[in-house]
Amino acid sequence: MAELKYWLWLAGRRGIARTKLLELLDHLGSPEEVYFAREDVYRRLLEGDFGSLMDKSLTDARAALRECDEKGLSVLTIRDAGYPTRLANIFDPPLVLYTAGKLPDLDDQPAVAMVGTRSCTPYGLVAAEKLGYEIARCGGVIVTGLARGIDSAAARGALRAGGKVVGVLGCGADVVYPRSNAPLFADVAASGAIVSEFPPGTPPEGKNFPIRNRIISGLSVGVVLIEAPERSGALITASLALEQGRDVFVVPGNIDAPSCLGSNRLLREGASPAMCGWDVMAPYEALFPGKVRNPDDTSMPALDDDAARELVDREMNEIREKKPKKPGKTAPPRRDPIKKDVDNAPEPGYIDILVERESLTLDERAVLEVLDTRRHLDEIIVRSQLPAQAVLSALTSLEIMGCVTQEPGKFFAAHVRFKD
Repeated sequence: MAELKYWLWLAGRRGIARTKLLELLDHLGSPEEVYFAREDVYRRLLEGDFGSLMDKSLTDARAALRECDEKGLSVLTIRDAGYPTRLANIFDPPLVLYTAGKLPDLDDQPAVAMVGTRSCTPYGLVAAEKLGYEIARCGGVIVTGLARGIDSAAARGALRAGGKVVGVLGCGADVVYPRSNAPLFADVAASGAIVSEFPPGTPPEGKNFPIRNRIISGLSVGVVLIEAPERSGALITASLALEQGRDVFVVPGNIDAPSCLGSNRLLREGASPAMCGWDVMAPYEALFPGKVRNPDDTSMPALDDDAARELVDREMNEIREKKPKKPGKTAPPRRDPIKKDVDNAPEPGYIDILVERESLTLDERAVLEVLDTRRHLDEIIVRSQLPAQAVLSALTSLEIMGCVTQEPGKFFAAHVRFKD
């Protein structure tokens, strides 16, 4: 087994798609062999820029290992026996995972992702906690991003049922975000695990969250969506789930609530409705014999009225405090999409957004280069000469960053130009 420092070095190569790194790893056999390979080998096996592979510094890798040792984090590589096979089989799995706590054997258990908007309603909070509790009572492991709002409520419900939770972060596994969730993070690590592909100390930057979302769906057999507006990171997770062949369930929401427009649209397009935990877990009873059960009573023990009101009020107050203020007569300057508010993509409008080439993967750059005008998905695939799955993955990331918008009929338009 190659030393971990070479795994971390390989996972840290920027500007090269993960799929290309995996192909290189398969061809050469180990990350150590990749590290010591000559330039002509890279040139022969890879198309495009491979400059980061020529950076042989192990400083960052050694620093990450020291932090893991100091903070009690484990490192799981894609070739370790404990790495979830379900995740390894997605299009672009992470090469390494940093974990706090003990990652359950997710291949042998029905893991269900629960996602939704951070700016949710009181109804959404109650529904998320209720379903989290019921799914855990039925034998499910809850996978969630542990963000404020729906994610946190679902995790709390599962923990109240004595279930296991896996939190997948868009920052280092040692970073608590939001900070108010510190007690919840500790409970999740004690009962299940905190997981991230980002090295310890990585801050919660906006560009990390669409990357994180593919892991949430990749670990799961199905995704439950609770309240998602028309532009939402939760919708991106649902889209990735469909691409990965996962089931998508939606909790019906208020037809007049902006926070439910995206999730209700998925219901109209054929997603399965979820009104209780058994609606989600019943399809997996035959797939996980002995693991999935329908208890006589899955209802969550009620908090007394004062405690319930205090819980919802506290969460809603935090959500309101984090909502962006409406602009006055003078609109604020547009932000670079890479530095936008975490998990809250701005409307791109129809003006150019400046982006540094190095901040995007090769696949994302290739897709943007053919989007010199509004094009259909099929035309993008043909012109970019990339696999369909790679194009879909790149478009998903670019859309959540605000660089691309999808229009009716699977047409896409770009709103970005590269910095010189």
